Amino acid sequence: MPIEPHPVDAILLLLLLEAAGLVLWHRLGGRGPEPRRILPTLAAGFCLLLALRACLVDAPAPLVALCLAAALAAHLADLAGRWSR
Repeated sequence: MPIEPHPVDAILLLLLLEAAGLVLWHRLGGRGPEPRRILPTLAAGFCLLLALRACLVDAPAPLVALCLAAALAAHLADLAGRWSR
């Protein structure tokens, strides 16, 4: 039986607002973290939350796997960015 995904939806929205706010803060004032350094981290978390949401609504397994694969790709991009420094 599916569980209501509303709390996850709220967290996803907050994560999008956080990303937009951080990018805007950096572009307008030149302060804060560079978007290329924070967006992979936020994308990985976003994709994990999407996978959770998909599970909560009994989405097909391939969709959950796609979300998890996207989270892995974002995580690897984040690691590659940190490793190159």
